[in-house]
Amino acid sequence: MTISKMNREISGLVNLERLAHILKSLNDEELETLELLLDNEAAQVIFSSVKELKEGKGVPIEQW
Repeated sequence: MTISKMNREISGLVNLERLAHILKSLNDEELETLELLLDNEAAQVIFSSVKELKEGKGVPIEQW
C-alpha cells in the first residue's frame, strides 16, 4: 500500500469520526430536519410547497 493511499484512508476515517461526532451532537429537531432533507421525496414536497407559498399559491389556513 502506498503512503498516498494510506493517507487517503486515514483522512477518510478522520472525516467519518468527525461526522459521527457531529451527528451525535444533534438535538431531536435537528435530527428530524436531517431525516427530511435526506428523504428525497419529502424534501421535494417541502421545496415545492415553499415555492408555491412564495408564488402566492398557498391556501390560507382558514380554508383548510
